[in-house]
Amino acid sequence: MPIGIFDSGVGGLTVYSSIDRALPNSDIYYLGDTARVPYGNKSKETIVRYSLECASFLFENFKIDILVVACNTASSHAVDILKNYLSIPVIGVVEPGVEQALKVTKNGKIGVIGTYATIRSKSYKKNLLEKNKDVEVYQKPCPLFVPLVEEGLLEHPVTFIMIEEYLQEIVDKGIDTLILGCTHYPLLKESIKRVYPHLEIVDSSEVIVEKLKELNPLKEKGIRRVFVTDHSPAFIKLENLILSGVKVEKIELSEVCKI
Repeated sequence: MPIGIFDSGVGGLTVYSSIDRALPNSDIYYLGDTARVPYGNKSKETIVRYSLECASFLFENFKIDILVVACNTASSHAVDILKNYLSIPVIGVVEPGVEQALKVTKNGKIGVIGTYATIRSKSYKKNLLEKNKDVEVYQKPCPLFVPLVEEGLLEHPVTFIMIEEYLQEIVDKGIDTLILGCTHYPLLKESIKRVYPHLEIVDSSEVIVEKLKELNPLKEKGIRRVFVTDHSPAFIKLENLILSGVKVEKIELSEVCKI
């Protein structure tokens, strides 16, 4: 069961890493569309087009049997269209995170953190309330978390200051569960737990792994290929943090933009 993963940039490497560890015998192909990041400031039509192009690149070149959309913005706007376009299962990051949060919350008060684009889309809030109208949802954009991660400042004093600066407001609302609504944020999970040990932290990448296991993946060759459309400095830093010896291959946008 070859698995394809795409993200608008570098954060999806956290999803890749979780799948890589859990399914060592599966073939995994990752595409980071780093030349066109971020998707969050684009129109819905553009986000859908980019997503279709990334999905087609993985499907047509590697005959993937399942697609994981690691980008929160693409998951919010394009997953349903991708499901209709492709003849394979498509998993985004929003719904698995929502389902897990509803399972683990004890008091029904759930926090969601993400980029401005993800919070503005209200994708997590809408999904949570559609599945359980009685939960209380508190959202908070945390824009500085991404550069802190990309600079490798995971346990720097300024990171702990920003965790409190961003999260105290929604923690004071009584939340017992926190959804990490950005693929960069799992790298801050342990730091957040140190500040707020009582919170249940929901990392969609971990839930996605369980969904993939349910599909009974076949033992393959354990191929790992990672592609980017631009070898940016941010990617290099996260590559050094997450990837273990996997060669990163740069491809031209013309190889992706064929539909």
